[in-house]
Amino acid sequence: MFRLIICFLYISGYLIYSIPQLARLKTLRHLPVQERDKMAHAYPQHFSKTFMKLTGSKVSVAGLKLIPEGPVVFIANHESDIDIPVLLAAIDKPFGFVSKIEVKKVPILSSWLDALNCVLIDRKNREQAVNNMKEAVELIKEGHSFVIFPEGKRSMGGPVQAFKVGGFRLAQDAGVPIVPIAIKGTADVFEKNGRLIKPANIKVTIGHPINPIHEDYKQLTDEVRQLIIKNLDDTSMAS
Repeated sequence: MFRLIICFLYISGYLIYSIPQLARLKTLRHLPVQERDKMAHAYPQHFSKTFMKLTGSKVSVAGLKLIPEGPVVFIANHESDIDIPVLLAAIDKPFGFVSKIEVKKVPILSSWLDALNCVLIDRKNREQAVNNMKEAVELIKEGHSFVIFPEGKRSMGGPVQAFKVGGFRLAQDAGVPIVPIAIKGTADVFEKNGRLIKPANIKVTIGHPINPIHEDYKQLTDEVRQLIIKNLDDTSMAS
């Protein structure tokens, strides 16, 4: 319970503390994409590194050198709500998320999602969702990277669920590499503990980039899913 309270207070306090930085970022729209994205990424990354320390967890990352230059679409399995701060802390390349529109209701956080060029999808409105994905394609073409959780919901440490194809079509339409990421152990921090926070060993494995351009997107979806599952299994065997 103590860690949960500390983490909650830290999140609340940091959001308020970050308001001046949000205001400053709004004045930097004229900067080149890479420069502005780097500045926007710095605060969430600092927040995430401190947050993970407060959970008492140990995060190990393999494959950082495999991330190519330029915009990419990171495809990751989705164990937990903790996946997001883990990736923000672990990866220096700035990125946004494709997420559900409901998070837009959260004050300050919604402004940070905008600053990070996140795209929020209204799953109840198919036409609007298609337009949102087209917006994401244009952002990638401008030079922004994205993280996609194609399972659509958390597995909470269970088997990797079926992947939806939207994120893969996103990479194909934008003409950028897919970088697979296997995340293991984040559900041990929160979801498996009756929603209390406990320390865990978390492993993030980044795979070789995949060129999606000439592949059938359904075949590509299964290929990347199986690769992530293999990396998760390899991580378990090495533990």
